Amino acid sequence: MDIRESILHEAHTLVHGDRGQNYGHPYEDFSRTSKIWSAILGIEVTPEQVALCMIGVKISRECHRPQRDNRVDIAGYAETLDMVVNYRT
Repeated sequence: MDIRESILHEAHTLVHGDRGQNYGHPYEDFSRTSKIWSAILGIEVTPEQVALCMIGVKISRECHRPQRDNRVDIAGYAETLDMVVNYRT
């Protein structure tokens, strides 16, 4: 039996560890990204949509070539989406 940590635990550790320290709160990080995407696309993109689109990228990659990293990142982006939603309330 494999004794690796669960995908959810690994994602939580990443979001609230090095990545959180390197990039700041997901609201701030995704707000910067949303401004760039908005300028490129010519439409308003929200921080929540950034998280959803990143989940979409990982789903696409998982469909093409399943890898644990994709599933960890999907869980991590879901966590950051929740953090963004909670930040606004």
